[in-house]
Amino acid sequence: METGTDIFLRSVNAVCPGLTQVELSLFSDKLTTKELKKRDLFLQAGKVQKSIGFIATGLVRSFFIDQEGIETTVGFYPEGDYATHYPAFILQKPSRYSIQCLEPTTMVYLSFDDMQQLYREVPTIQQYGRLVAEEILKRQQARIESFIFQTAEERYLDFVEQHPTLFNRVSLSHLCSYLGIERQTLTRIRQKLAHQ
Repeated sequence: METGTDIFLRSVNAVCPGLTQVELSLFSDKLTTKELKKRDLFLQAGKVQKSIGFIATGLVRSFFIDQEGIETTVGFYPEGDYATHYPAFILQKPSRYSIQCLEPTTMVYLSFDDMQQLYREVPTIQQYGRLVAEEILKRQQARIESFIFQTAEERYLDFVEQHPTLFNRVSLSHLCSYLGIERQTLTRIRQKLAHQ
């Protein structure tokens, strides 16, 4: 049976096919795996994220709680994705977000210190780090622009198109929060689309 580390290394190899077996082995030596339960926190707001987390199996969400105590979901990350508040991770500053498991999750950890050491010792791994950072940046920009340029219905349709397998795995309240709409609005959108 494939382990969390195997799944992570396969993902690394897909992003950076130029890595040798020796380089992948050095990478593998730095990884640890942890089983998290539903509702467990991978990262708590106000804390420094010491490790980046690769989701081998499961699903997590990123969220924050504002001064009025209102919780807003800012992202869903399924298997094959990363659990991180990347800017805070890179700067090793406290995160403004919490990351919580929505399902039992197998997480593969790579610590910040080990990542920096790998960058120094294995220059080709720097390419992997850059490509992951670029992907995270593209997603963040797309999310910002979705609120500037798209209607609620367009944001919903985009979510369904880009994450067809997630729709039945997240609660309606988390989805509404992520899309920035009220539950009644989502119901109206879904009814309208069902009759088209």
